[in-house]
Amino acid sequence: MDNRNPEPRDNHPSRRGFLALAAATGAATALGGLPAFAATPTPRRPTESPMLAPALASKNQLWWQSPGSANSMIEQGLPIGNGRLGALASNDPSRELLTITDATLWTGGRNDTLDGDGQFPYGREDFGSLTMLATLTVDIPGHDLGTVDAYRRTLDLAQGLVTTAYDIGGVGYRREIFASRPDDVIVLHFSSHGGGAYTGTVSLAGTHGESTTADAAGRYASFGASFANGLRYGAAVTAYSGTGEVAVHGTSISFTGCRDLTVVVSGGTDYAPTAATGFRDTSVDPERLARDKVQAAARASVRELLHTHVADVRPAFERFTIDLGTSSVAQRQLDTWERLQARWRDDVPDPELEAAYLQFGRYLLISGSRGSLPIGLQGPWLDGNDPDWMGDYHSDVNIQMTYWPADRAGLTDTFDAYADYCVAQLPVWTEVTQRLFNTSTNRFRNTGGKVAGWAVAFSTNPYGGSGWWWHPSGNAWLCQNLFEHYEYTQDRAYLAKVYPVIKGAVEFWQTRLVSMTVTDATGTSREVLVADRDWSAEHGPQDTRGNTYSQELVWNLFENYHTASRVLSRDADHARTVDDLRKRLYLPEVSPTSGWLQEWMSPDNLGETTHRHLSPLIGLFPGDRIRPDGSTPAAIVAGATALLTARGMNSFGWANAWRSLCWARLKDAEKAYQLVVTNLKPSTNGSNGSAMNLFDIYETNPGRGIFQIDANLGTPAAIVEMLVYSRPGHLELLPALPAAWASAGSVTGVGVRGGFTVDLGWRDGRVTQARLTSVGGHSTTVLANGRPHQVTLRPGASVTLRNL
Repeated sequence: MDNRNPEPRDNHPSRRGFLALAAATGAATALGGLPAFAATPTPRRPTESPMLAPALASKNQLWWQSPGSANSMIEQGLPIGNGRLGALASNDPSRELLTITDATLWTGGRNDTLDGDGQFPYGREDFGSLTMLATLTVDIPGHDLGTVDAYRRTLDLAQGLVTTAYDIGGVGYRREIFASRPDDVIVLHFSSHGGGAYTGTVSLAGTHGESTTADAAGRYASFGASFANGLRYGAAVTAYSGTGEVAVHGTSISFTGCRDLTVVVSGGTDYAPTAATGFRDTSVDPERLARDKVQAAARASVRELLHTHVADVRPAFERFTIDLGTSSVAQRQLDTWERLQARWRDDVPDPELEAAYLQFGRYLLISGSRGSLPIGLQGPWLDGNDPDWMGDYHSDVNIQMTYWPADRAGLTDTFDAYADYCVAQLPVWTEVTQRLFNTSTNRFRNTGGKVAGWAVAFSTNPYGGSGWWWHPSGNAWLCQNLFEHYEYTQDRAYLAKVYPVIKGAVEFWQTRLVSMTVTDATGTSREVLVADRDWSAEHGPQDTRGNTYSQELVWNLFENYHTASRVLSRDADHARTVDDLRKRLYLPEVSPTSGWLQEWMSPDNLGETTHRHLSPLIGLFPGDRIRPDGSTPAAIVAGATALLTARGMNSFGWANAWRSLCWARLKDAEKAYQLVVTNLKPSTNGSNGSAMNLFDIYETNPGRGIFQIDANLGTPAAIVEMLVYSRPGHLELLPALPAAWASAGSVTGVGVRGGFTVDLGWRDGRVTQARLTSVGGHSTTVLANGRPHQVTLRPGASVTLRNL
């Protein structure tokens, strides 16, 4: 992620045979086989309650003693989501506010007319921006915060549920809010006990000047409209009660004397992940569909809706558990915001809070990445229509980091959104690249004059569009995530689906590499292949060849393509040719001047010493060509360590997460842990750190911070990486266990590259037992307490290692 000031809202000047191709690449395959917003059958209702007992539920709950402010929803609102539709809830007793975002509600389009410098426009109309769908308010006069007692709001991570409870005059009031994927709605349920009742209004408003209309007979309110790019969208709300009166008045829904009240809202667009149809499904009428969905949900009881939702969420959440130790009684008595402040102020480990931060990240993946587009810079949690950097997909660490915990932390299916996005965008990426990349004014063009395959810019949108500068290495990095997912799952059908994406990136790099003569310290010369003129994201010169960033990514891309070709029995001759190219790639050396791993083909530092990006350390993480296990020359490991040290230990949240992951790879547990703790620092006045609701805040300027989700997901990946390191054929347990967690702990459901999952426990810093389960893998070496153990399993089988 770049650190340019995002304050100006119009970044246009400075930032950054088609149908046949769509059919040929299979891009007509929709996400999950359906448009993003579609009619679906009534979901199957559970016959037994899936609700956790209160004592069990409390183990994965965050809680606060005050509501969120309508003016600070990003920092204080509690997130809910069903994978496509997200919302932030204020939990104000007198005026519940939800800011609702559909992940597909994008302005913009293909954006395939370049600026004069050969780069892409980057504005909200040409490139486009993610925007909010609606606001929902439930006004309840007489429930002003100053009149309530015993206020408490809770985010239940395991059950996907936001709960608010308070008393007024001895009467207890409670509300529950959740976003149901099976019913494709957001539900708010208000209840009371002790003689109380609710009277007030429900209002639904668009955020782009739409007019809301209401239907008294249908007891709903709705709106629909379209953008200049043709995208249609709509939303609807209904309400019902078993007591009191609910009726439409004007454009709102009123309720009077209701001991209970259920509000149901839905909405969406006609976006479809199909390049051949221009990313639209013209058969969808979003406003009508939203009305149908809320009315269908209203025919079920709120208990049925809640149980259906929880039965959907819990299995995903419970595939992974973590215990980093026991926190003190005093720590447990603090609410989440007080606990964050105490952790930083007192510098006392709070292992349950640190585990909860990981689980919060998993909750965001479950809530934001199922059955629709992938999570962008803010996910589906906006508070306005002008998110910084358009809320887009950044291809130089941010979208990749967002999905690093998916396989590691037991949420492998949430990765589908990322993979399906790449497959769907491929036809446009390919056509635009082959038509525009070698434009004479593009300073990153291939100097050899040829181009093939596909590339992207630093920013991408859901219409195949790119924004800002070309990012030639971005395709290789997107493919690294794609192939790594196969390494975890060993799913050949999946690999076949993404194979055209990987092959297209390989073909691009075959035309981009140039030959160069290098001379080593002994005076020996040799011919090597290097990446053409580029930038080491995001600093230094913009016209250097052979940048470590590109060399490492291409080395990895070619190796992964060779493996994919073998697994799928495809393109054997081509794969051999590509592997020969890989062997000729120039690989980075250590600078005799600085002792660092060189970022450029120069002994000099040509950029910022403490730059936020770790581009030259790609080979350490997320790659693993550089390993501290004796398989990599010691000088290279020492150079990587020296460079990482020079980059510093204090940066933006996502940059700290990346640093933590690198230190974990180097087995420096305390530095990796320190960076996790730094990301838990409470954010004040927009400073870097965690907001009250745990969203990571990125300080763009003094006094101004924005929410950026990648740190909320990269930091959990770092925690897992401290406990488990894997590559195909090798699994190491507790490679970087910090002292704060060493006393005793356990983790279950960790993904292992090579096709396994592992559960393990430890005491006094040593593994006590481990259970390995094959999800498609056959053999691996397990390193525990410094001793190797060879394990061979058939798919589906498990083995427990004891007396380690």
